[in-house]
Amino acid sequence: MTIGQTVAEKIISAHAGRAVYAGEVAIVRVDGVMATDATAPLALKAFNEMGGVKPWDASRVSMILDHASPAPNERVGSLHKLIRDFAFEHSCHFYDVGAGICHQLMVENAHVKPGDLFLGADSHTPTYGALNALAMGVGSTDLAATLLTGKTWLKVPRTLKIILTGRLNPGVSAKDIILALCGLIGSDGARYMSVEFTGEAVKIMTLASRMVLANMVAEMGGKCASVDPDGLVLPYDWTPTTPDYDAEYARVVTFDCDSLTPMVAIPHAPDSVKPISDVAGIPVHQAFIGSCTNARLEDLHAAADVLRGRHIAAGVRLLIAPASNAVFKAALRDGTLETLTDAGAVFITSGCGPCVGTHLGVPGDGETVISSTNRNFRGRMGNPNALVYLSSPAVVAASAVMGVITDPLKVMA
Repeated sequence: MTIGQTVAEKIISAHAGRAVYAGEVAIVRVDGVMATDATAPLALKAFNEMGGVKPWDASRVSMILDHASPAPNERVGSLHKLIRDFAFEHSCHFYDVGAGICHQLMVENAHVKPGDLFLGADSHTPTYGALNALAMGVGSTDLAATLLTGKTWLKVPRTLKIILTGRLNPGVSAKDIILALCGLIGSDGARYMSVEFTGEAVKIMTLASRMVLANMVAEMGGKCASVDPDGLVLPYDWTPTTPDYDAEYARVVTFDCDSLTPMVAIPHAPDSVKPISDVAGIPVHQAFIGSCTNARLEDLHAAADVLRGRHIAAGVRLLIAPASNAVFKAALRDGTLETLTDAGAVFITSGCGPCVGTHLGVPGDGETVISSTNRNFRGRMGNPNALVYLSSPAVVAASAVMGVITDPLKVMA
């Protein structure tokens, strides 16, 4: 008798050449790998120590300068040169300063497609689950071995199924859903699991919103993610991978979106989540819209809807780092850029700098930041003496206007 499989089990089986189930160890071929300036130098060092001469398939290798980009000092500048030299020598896909954030670029340029099994040397690689792919973050040494062989080994993860019912209210977004789920499930609640999202609320989501859900499974301890492909629109032909009706799940969670309000993660953990009514009125000094979670065009549109005809409060800085140069140009063409800059926003290089705290927006001692990023650990944005709150772009924009954490509906009303 055939046993039903989850999405993770199906995709891993297709790449292992045999049927596998949760708990089994499998050797799999991969469809692609990605490394950033934060991880590629160590990966290349390990690759050389393993006797590597050239990647197994350069057309499946992508390298991106996004974490400290442009280089803030000579040390990073030298690491960037190391990556450039390797990518050019072997004709890998290479994205230089300002091209964008790694996860946006992998999706935007179709380096990852539905059904793929993909590895990235970055913890938010599960983002590609929005594409109905299976993607996992790995360490630099593991990536080096795959760079050499085109294969990796893994333990097939158990699956947490999340059913999202209902519809979102005005002013509420996918970011509020995933923040609420992080609070519900906890930072360790999905440890080494694949997280499958389904339900009526998912099926009407854009690709950008699906990416938000998949991106933050890392904050639950998840290994990978899969978002129901029903309703997903992509600019190429593809075949969806769906779970069997009798697939076995480690846990099933049903979450009602009808009554959801904007949510905020308070310092210093992404799973310390409260409804905005509990934190409204807290003064902010810096507001940031960016990161691999919330810096796409629909996020800039959400902020512009709040900021149109308004100006940020005195004493508040609003920084915006678009997910990619393509997103920046789209916002320029449709007038979003003008709306945001007229409101006092400052655009910075497309990249991860403020989110990881390398440069381009490190807060001062005692300052409070409201951010659309995915992590608010102590020191995450570069200063352990600052306080970082996580929210949606609409909440960030509303808080920048009022100078205190604010529900966007109260501004737009």
